[in-house]
Amino acid sequence: MVSRLSLVAALFALLIASIGAVAGAPSGDASTAPSGAYAGAARSAARTGSGSARRPTIHDWFIPLPAKRKHEMAAYSKRHYGEHTWRLRNPKVIVEHVSQTPSARSVYDTFAPDLPDPELHELPNVCAHFVISSSGDIDQLVHLDTRCRHTVGLNWTAIGVENTGYTDGDVLGNRRQMRASLKLTKYLRCRYKIKIKNVIGHAESLRSPYHHELVASLKTQTHGDFRHQSMQVYRRRLRHMGQC
Repeated sequence: MVSRLSLVAALFALLIASIGAVAGAPSGDASTAPSGAYAGAARSAARTGSGSARRPTIHDWFIPLPAKRKHEMAAYSKRHYGEHTWRLRNPKVIVEHVSQTPSARSVYDTFAPDLPDPELHELPNVCAHFVISSSGDIDQLVHLDTRCRHTVGLNWTAIGVENTGYTDGDVLGNRRQMRASLKLTKYLRCRYKIKIKNVIGHAESLRSPYHHELVASLKTQTHGDFRHQSMQVYRRRLRHMGQC
């Protein structure tokens, strides 16, 4: 028994010495030890796990976007923004919406058919890039390289996020949905380097410095969902999610 214990102790001591040799050398090397700003960045990376926000669980549920609908979007962009393209490049804004519907399915069913929209009677039909259900599920409806009609004056540079419900309070008061919405929005703004001040509600569209509309009758058109007061709460919660 004594001989066996001595052997175990010797092996344990050898293991500890080996670990100390490997771990000790870098920590004593001034050329490899982080310091100053670099040390701060290293600590930040350790906290977040990476240099950018983690992608939340997103389910693919794409609406039909055939060539005809893309051509209609390019024509829409020409009329409203002066450029004939359906491509969304380097988005600068994220617009939060309240869907005025009870479910993600009803949002999908509204966006999927390519019919003139009931409000402005234009083609292509309206759409948004994402929908978040009351249960906190996130579905992607449109690829992020494609423009959607969701906010007059901003469709040329904005990602649209639909949050199911009927009022701002429905979303702000639903913990699961709110958590999912904030996770998605943080991921998107970090991916595209969008400032928190440019995460806006639909009702704030006219305040955006990126608002640009060529059709005179629509220059002041907006909606009432996610008012400024509600988005102040939303952006405060988004800041609490931390930096990218």
